[in-house]
Amino acid sequence: MKLTLQGIREGKADFEKAGYRLPSFDYDTVKKNTYERPVWIHFGAGNIFRAFQANVVQNLLNQGVLDVGLIAAEGYDYEIIEKSNRPHDNLSLLATLKASGTVEKTVVGSIMESLILDSDNREQYDRLKEIFRNPSLQMASFTITEKGYSLVNGKGELLPAVAEDYEKGPEKPGSYLGKVVSLLYTRYLAGQLPIAMVSMDNCSHNGDKLYAAVNAFAEKWCEAGLAEKDFLNYVNDKAKVSFPWSMIDKITPRPDAKVEEMLREDGMEDLEPVITSKNTYIAPFVNAEECEYLVIEDAFPAGRPPIDKGGIIFTDRETVDKVEKMKVCTCLNPLHTTLAIYGCLLGYTLISDEMKNPLLKKFVETVGYVEGLPVVVDPGIIRPRDFIDAVVNIRIPNPFMPDTPQRIATDTSQKLAIRFGETIKAYEKRSDLDVKTLKLIPLVFAGWLRYLMAVDDLGNPFTLSPDPLLETVTPCVAGYELSAAPKDLSKLDALLQNEKIFGVDLTAIGMSDLVKRYFEELSSGIGAVENTLRKYIS
Repeated sequence: MKLTLQGIREGKADFEKAGYRLPSFDYDTVKKNTYERPVWIHFGAGNIFRAFQANVVQNLLNQGVLDVGLIAAEGYDYEIIEKSNRPHDNLSLLATLKASGTVEKTVVGSIMESLILDSDNREQYDRLKEIFRNPSLQMASFTITEKGYSLVNGKGELLPAVAEDYEKGPEKPGSYLGKVVSLLYTRYLAGQLPIAMVSMDNCSHNGDKLYAAVNAFAEKWCEAGLAEKDFLNYVNDKAKVSFPWSMIDKITPRPDAKVEEMLREDGMEDLEPVITSKNTYIAPFVNAEECEYLVIEDAFPAGRPPIDKGGIIFTDRETVDKVEKMKVCTCLNPLHTTLAIYGCLLGYTLISDEMKNPLLKKFVETVGYVEGLPVVVDPGIIRPRDFIDAVVNIRIPNPFMPDTPQRIATDTSQKLAIRFGETIKAYEKRSDLDVKTLKLIPLVFAGWLRYLMAVDDLGNPFTLSPDPLLETVTPCVAGYELSAAPKDLSKLDALLQNEKIFGVDLTAIGMSDLVKRYFEELSSGIGAVENTLRKYIS
């Protein structure tokens, strides 16, 4: 069984016998329609796009709701297109790993064309310009990571490729966003045609991040006379160009060897993953959880495809913001961070395995249902309790999801303020609630301090996950040992007062003493982490 158009046509019976869902629409007609009147182009041909948006479109094509497919463009790592998309005729295998223990296998064939966003590749770039000149185009969407929208480095200095593009103009830019804005300028020159520029990256107010980058290029080019002056007005005219906010949520870990072996046992060939020269790990298949959410601000000046019929929710900006806050501040991200910290301390290598531990399960349930829900932001379109129910009962315990606490522990210093600090602030604002009733959120903070010692509960050293503040925060716990001997906990005071890390000054709100007491107990010897959890979680 081969993952090519010829392979699924000639081997249809074998695919179906092995339980694979195949595209059931008229592929040739849809491809012709997509080429002649493109509606949706997506930048960032990674796993979540193939597992989520592409599968939604395929379902709608199968139902006859849509008659045009997707165009994928990749501007960071061209090898994704060259070594994954094209050898498989833009098909991919989606293995949906269900908590019930079943695996739903789908050949996703809704991507009709894949292109390289490279201004040095004249053929490819001309085709992209042709797409952007087409009045039928309604949406350009993006999953390029939050870092992809930045025009500066970690020191705040303009990236060299961006600085060069500012000077050269839109003719042949080299930076990712410079090329995107160049294509938007092409659409402007074609008659100021309307379009929605939709970030679907997992970051707050993502549309604003995309707008800020596009507007910066437009300002520089217009000021320097490298673009028509009215281009800046076009970018800022919401009736012509919109930058909707969105919230996306679907866990798509990198392709897992166990899933690959399962597909091979079915008879699938040529599944070998590829590590590109830019260290991108790609494979012909994607493994993903079954739960998925995509909520988008309904701001589409050129109209939009009816993808709401495939489960995507359109609403107003305020509601998108509420959904984001619900997820990030209460219903998912705080629970993940709790499990990440304590999973590393207790030697777990799978998040799902942690939910088999009654203490950890009760820990996250209390953080979510008891401490978080009283101040949750309710978006009205998704019930917060239902969302947590899915997280606790379906998503995190899913034994087939190869997600690790070590991965989720990455950049924890950047996450605590949003994931827990916002809840603490909400308690402070409410007259009917007392921040002193929070008992397990402080235990998360103390767990992070204990985690920074880089020694697990058995006394074995482990490697801390990447974090931009490691060099700043690890000295705060330097010198502490796993011992019941009294500790000078005043060394922690400066860190606990850091509002940028915790969202609040923990000393000022009266929480720091509890955090320090927890930390002392967690670090009192071998097995102290588990003993402390038993003491406070019952």
